[in-house]
Amino acid sequence: MKNKLIYGLILTLSFSLLSSMCSSDDDGSGSNNNAQEIAQIESAVESGTWRVTSYVDSGDDETNDFNGYNFTFSPDGTLTATNGTTTYTGTWSVTGSNSNSSDDDGSSSDSDIDFNIFFPVPDTDDFEDLNDDWDIVTHSDTTINLIDISGGNGGTDTLVFTKN
Repeated sequence: MKNKLIYGLILTLSFSLLSSMCSSDDDGSGSNNNAQEIAQIESAVESGTWRVTSYVDSGDDETNDFNGYNFTFSPDGTLTATNGTTTYTGTWSVTGSNSNSSDDDGSSSDSDIDFNIFFPVPDTDDFEDLNDDWDIVTHSDTTINLIDISGGNGGTDTLVFTKN
């Protein structure tokens, strides 16, 4: 009887030790916790005005479509693009992708951060091309490099904003 008790105790202790050695992604260091990086990106883009220095749509350089436009990312989520005579008003946000399933841009990473842009314009308007949940490739206080891989045709779009 004593041996069964000792073996039971050892077995219980072993399971306890094994389970305490496993870590959780909820400790703030895991890839699902992007809050600090999102706040950094938001703070950077909300400061000053920005311009599109590169926009490549499935291999076609369409940067000139946005020449002369200054983009303002307001803290309330309003996005304004103006060239002095024409103004477009839309919305923007930065969000973390916290699911393990593939999102609509074909990425299966659960640590990517999306830069969401939406202008309520017709499909034929150049600014409609910017409407997407772009993946952030790199970012700094002066540059944001974005990419989108189309789920339908597999085309790759890239967008670069540079601070004025």
